[in-house]
Amino acid sequence: GEGSDNIFLKKNNIFVNIFYEIYEKLSGKKDNFRFIFQNNIPLSRGLGSSSAVIVGAIASAYYMSGFKVEKERILDEALIYENHPDNIAPATLGGFVCSLVEKNKVYSIKKEIDKDLAAVVVIPNLAMSTEQSRQALAKNLSFNDAVFNLSHASFLTACFLEKKYEFLKFASQDKLHEINRMKNLPELFEVQKFALENKALMSTLSGSGSSFFSLAFKDDALALAKKMQTKFKDFRVQYLEFDDNGFEIC
Repeated sequence: GEGSDNIFLKKNNIFVNIFYEIYEKLSGKKDNFRFIFQNNIPLSRGLGSSSAVIVGAIASAYYMSGFKVEKERILDEALIYENHPDNIAPATLGGFVCSLVEKNKVYSIKKEIDKDLAAVVVIPNLAMSTEQSRQALAKNLSFNDAVFNLSHASFLTACFLEKKYEFLKFASQDKLHEINRMKNLPELFEVQKFALENKALMSTLSGSGSSFFSLAFKDDALALAKKMQTKFKDFRVQYLEFDDNGFEIC
């Protein structure tokens, strides 16, 4: 799957390292394991691949150690490796998640996502680590821009809670990071414009980039994905439905 040709990942695998660290801490044993991976999340594209690995490794270690796999505990353990809950919380719980950290504990509120909605993700070939992307951010922020983002983030959350999807187009606007990060790949401005002109309810940079995320009703999302694949031939385009469960041990 994704990243299988990356020699660094084979020699220094984050999943394996975290798994053994947690497993040995829980069990007191130094057993050997054989790992087989199937990864469908593109790396360094703002799609939460590192959080998925962290959460998966910790949950697996708990399971193989014979401990009960409790999502709240897994989430708190994952915070040690990720430092913020933005991606580890949805990777653990699924759905639409709001979270914060208080005294090294993650507090999350989850809402299942409407089954009528789907995502269209445009994935450029350009990899962009979170650290690289942060270098594009402004060193100072204006008070007005900070207030703008706070009010819009709050309003966007209310839109999902009350299913007021018609307001998402402007509720998802940003003044703190998106434009600066998109300048690294100017084609993304056209991706956003095209999505909003073709029935996307909202269209934003995914995480720190370089992927672009659009939300639409399922029929519109299918049509949008086809149109985008035709228009943006140099990028990968994926139609994705939402997961409301988070990680699962099969």
